[in-house]
Amino acid sequence: MIAIVDYDAGNLTSVAAALEFLGFPATITADPAVIAAAERIVFPGVGAAGSAMRNLHRLGLAEPLRQAVAAGKPFLGICLGFQILFEHSDEDGGVDLLGVFRGRVVRFADGMTEGGSGPLKVPQMGWNLASFRGDHPLWHGLPAGSEFYFVHSYYPEPAPADVCATTVYGKAFASGVARGNVVAFQFHPEKSGRPGLHLLRNFCTWSPP
Repeated sequence: MIAIVDYDAGNLTSVAAALEFLGFPATITADPAVIAAAERIVFPGVGAAGSAMRNLHRLGLAEPLRQAVAAGKPFLGICLGFQILFEHSDEDGGVDLLGVFRGRVVRFADGMTEGGSGPLKVPQMGWNLASFRGDHPLWHGLPAGSEFYFVHSYYPEPAPADVCATTVYGKAFASGVARGNVVAFQFHPEKSGRPGLHLLRNFCTWSPP
């Protein structure tokens, strides 16, 4: 069973619909017992770090998520769920996060430019390239140059060894991390057409070492 974590951070039904389309039904849940019993965890989310962490603590989900990671279950973080896996976010005046990965979440600078164009908008909203590093089952068979859908103002600064994908928006930033049984992305696979469905399908059949 695949558990999609519900902590009032939205973006749940689109993830569930994408998995259903691929033939992998999932359960949207805020129940720690269901998360503990699940074979795989999807941790999506949109919104702000402060309210997200308050909701996780209110619902008693922070520790079950850490335990799911420690238990070796395949774990996929998406967008805000990617950011929350780090240690600290500068958003909302500073927020302590789950601490699964080392690193801090910071905001894009205002006035960034790219390729001689005018100032880039913050948040980044739209399609952008993700360049993957190394060989991993989640992006095995993914066509080179695949683009994904992003909506975000903040991005993590991970330990270099954890970075599995990079994207350029004004500057190069880490758009994905992978370590052991955990993979997480800043972009939305469930909103990214065929490339995103490719990643989700691979996640649903992935057996971490």
